[in-house]
Amino acid sequence: MKGFIEEFKDFISKGNVMDMAVGVIIGGAFGKIVSSLVENILMPLIGILLGGVNFSDLSATVGNAEVKYGIFLQSVFDFLIIALVIFIMIKQISKVTDKFKKEEEEAAPTEKVCPFCKSTIAIDATRCPHCTSELGSVK
Repeated sequence: MKGFIEEFKDFISKGNVMDMAVGVIIGGAFGKIVSSLVENILMPLIGILLGGVNFSDLSATVGNAEVKYGIFLQSVFDFLIIALVIFIMIKQISKVTDKFKKEEEEAAPTEKVCPFCKSTIAIDATRCPHCTSELGSVK
């Protein structure tokens, strides 16, 4: 039992678990903000554009059950807005990381190809170590 507790303690104290926990907490708060945006700002505006419709009041009665499809529509709008924001954030993060990758890739070359035997050789070589051809001086 003691080994299990130590293992669990090691697992919890690792950085990526903490990062994930912070992400879940921030994601929950972000979800509440987006839900409030949809419910309190966007849906009333959309309702006004559609002739004063209040989406939270939209429902249908089937038998003895009331189906509240307006609340479902609000949830769909919540999801679509969250998905759009996440898409935009990932796209921007990808753009920034691609920029850094390109800067790393633009490092000066350290090798070249021998024009005679097509072997890879050092960039400053004046003679090919494979075919012994003279390549000229280093510029």
